[in-house]
Amino acid sequence: MGIKAGKRIGVKGEISAGAKSFVLNLGKDQANVVLHFNPRFDAHGDVNTIVCNSKDKGEWGAEHRESAFPFQEGTNVEIFFTHDPSNLTITLPNNQQFKFPNRLGLQVIDFLNAEGDFTIKSIQLE
Repeated sequence: MGIKAGKRIGVKGEISAGAKSFVLNLGKDQANVVLHFNPRFDAHGDVNTIVCNSKDKGEWGAEHRESAFPFQEGTNVEIFFTHDPSNLTITLPNNQQFKFPNRLGLQVIDFLNAEGDFTIKSIQLE
């Protein structure tokens, strides 16, 4: 993908009806994830919570929880991600933003995948 710092990634997708959770991973590869973005409707003991984390050489870091939760099952959403050497800025569908530290110091994002109850419809780069 080669997305450099300062560029914005927009991910449009559909949340499944009856969704429990979904994941968007951004990073270098599957073992080096600068952002594990995991909205949980009802999963792993969390209800209507966004859990973020990072993975460095296959090792998970400390989880960070966000109480903002503008997601609804069975809807289409667009989420934006911007990164710099210090932080990732996540813009939620209601335009609310929060930051997550760039723990890997990643300058370029080469990897993006979705897991769980979410289907990517399009990706836009700005």
